[in-house]
Amino acid sequence: MADLTASGFSACPACDAAPLAQRLADRAEVADGTLILSLPTAHCVTCITDVETALLAHPGVRHARVNLTLRRVTVDAPGLAADDLIPVLAGVGYEAHELDPDALSATTADRQGRDLLMRIGVSGFAMMNIMILSVAVWSGAEAATRDLFHWISGAIALPTVFFAGQPFFRSAWAAIRVGRLGMDVPISLALILASAISVYETTQSGHHAYFDAAAMLCFFLLIGRYLDHRTRAIARSAAAELTALEVPRATLLLHGAEQVVPVATLRPGDLIRIRPGARVPADGEITEGRSEIDRALLTGETLPVPAAPGQMLSAGEVNLTGPLTLRVTAAGRDSSLARLTALVEAAEAARGRYTSLAERASRAYSPSVHLMALCSFAGWMWATGDLRLAVNIAAAVLIVTCPCALGLAVPAVATAASGRLFRRGLLIKDGTALERLAEVDTVVFDKTGTLTLGRPVLVSAAPLSQDLRPVARALAEASSHPLSRALVEALADQPNARLSDVAEHPGFGVSARWQGRTVRLGRADWLGVSDADEDRPTSATWLAVEGQPPVRLEFTDELRPGAADCVAMLRKARMRVVLISGDRRAAVADLAARLGIDDYHAGVDPQGKEAMVADLAAQGARVLMVGDGLNDTAALARAHASISPASALDAARVASDMVLTGSGLAPVAEAVATARRATRRIRENFAISIAYNIVAVPLAVAGMVTPLIAALAMSLSSITVTLNALRLRD
Repeated sequence: MADLTASGFSACPACDAAPLAQRLADRAEVADGTLILSLPTAHCVTCITDVETALLAHPGVRHARVNLTLRRVTVDAPGLAADDLIPVLAGVGYEAHELDPDALSATTADRQGRDLLMRIGVSGFAMMNIMILSVAVWSGAEAATRDLFHWISGAIALPTVFFAGQPFFRSAWAAIRVGRLGMDVPISLALILASAISVYETTQSGHHAYFDAAAMLCFFLLIGRYLDHRTRAIARSAAAELTALEVPRATLLLHGAEQVVPVATLRPGDLIRIRPGARVPADGEITEGRSEIDRALLTGETLPVPAAPGQMLSAGEVNLTGPLTLRVTAAGRDSSLARLTALVEAAEAARGRYTSLAERASRAYSPSVHLMALCSFAGWMWATGDLRLAVNIAAAVLIVTCPCALGLAVPAVATAASGRLFRRGLLIKDGTALERLAEVDTVVFDKTGTLTLGRPVLVSAAPLSQDLRPVARALAEASSHPLSRALVEALADQPNARLSDVAEHPGFGVSARWQGRTVRLGRADWLGVSDADEDRPTSATWLAVEGQPPVRLEFTDELRPGAADCVAMLRKARMRVVLISGDRRAAVADLAARLGIDDYHAGVDPQGKEAMVADLAAQGARVLMVGDGLNDTAALARAHASISPASALDAARVASDMVLTGSGLAPVAEAVATARRATRRIRENFAISIAYNIVAVPLAVAGMVTPLIAALAMSLSSITVTLNALRLRD
């Protein structure tokens, strides 16, 4: 206490009410009764029904709505706190965490996607109507009749091009303003030239107008733009999700009483109370109380660790069994969880510099298209002096080289590959994920929750005699410890023994009286047993009955389905497989031996995982990271490509490029093979596009192609590219 006082902190910060009042005034909260809870394990329509039904049955809940895509539930419950509702969901089998609404960016509807679909519909409808009018012209309409059809076509096409072409016009103008030529610049020029030439030809009673070409260009280009948008629509900021997972409120001890305050108002030296089941809101030192702390989300440790006065806790950890009083050492932006968020932001920025194949191709494509069109115009103008002919040929060159096929090359393949992998249990979130996944040569796995299911399972009930099994189950039901929960599940077929004086001892275990004897279930040192758990691959709890030797009950972490096959397939593909975990060395070594992984590392913290992935990248490896917890988030963001299970926390799922929708790991190995095939298809599509241009461009430059024929040829190349991409669906 002297050290804290010397540092400028009050010896009794709970008595210092004036600064707290000022802090609360600086950050007033609007209590509107709306809570947002994260649901990491929700995955289907049944989950929606279960969660909403359970919440609506709770007194005080007026409305509950689950968003399955975001795995969240929004609850209207004035007067209730998240701590009141989380146990309700736990009672029906759903893990839940409170999210801070202020830290979450507003979830808006997919306006861009709907906007593109609307423009596709408008351009497609206009194109079909203009083509009907064009058929009449091609069939021999002459003079006034032909001019009338051209004017009607123009009346349909010009508003359509102006409206549907907005995404290209805006992008092209933004590029030109900064002195850059993007792929949308030649697209916009082609649309404007085709429309302008058509208007000119119509006013001069020309035989040909190209309004149908302009509408057709819009239609196919918008399809490519929408496919590209869909491959990117799911991605969100992992850093924002991490921020939202921070506990928004804390219980401050003030004048010996408890007061709920925003975490942002906490300062070093404040005393806060952490109830059983609550997440730690700030870094600090335990001053009072004993309990057990679940660090799995932050460190990957399978088992809870004892917590006692003098021990340091980090924001994001979960208090399991007993109330604790914590003296805050760091809160808000200074907490360990905030530092992890900063790591994720830095890693995301580094990975965001990856340039896709399409972007690399477009850098050389746009200048060459403009140069060819300009040379065609200048050449024909010099040779003939006919401005009308020179402009028509330049427009034909722009249209025939219009990057529809190039624009479809990547999104068409990505969409086909995404559909194939989704049917096999893997959802792709990022547009460049397939290309990056095809390049990986090293796969890094987390242990708890990834290669395993993250829940203990009783190895065998054989050490328990038949008469002790009801006793063990009854004691286990009085505790919230993960091993106790697993013991209850394993002994579900046993009746409960009649116990008296049942008491839970936070951080140690449970005691009771049975048939006049004391019975206890808990830690070895509490029962006076010497047990070196660190040297064993299994976890354990002990049952002691007065007058009998204690019984050791062993638990192991259950393997995720398909884990062994996945590792075997990756090794067969000559890929390096690495296991990095925050768990005990004995447990990690045992799992590595069971799966045939030679390269493994235990006891690694979140910063260490991110550093190891960065070090592998510095050695030239292209790393695929597969993980599920907060402790994996920075490494997931740092890796060249990343995958997380559907059961992962929101932050881990968001930081990863792909999400496993099923419970098995087998799709991970198949995803690598599919990604490599997809990359080959993309390169094939580029080859098709290049071959098309090699044939079509000389014909257009030679004046042998009209803008309409150029549009038809461009459409044919786009269809060919799409059909080639669809081969991935087989």
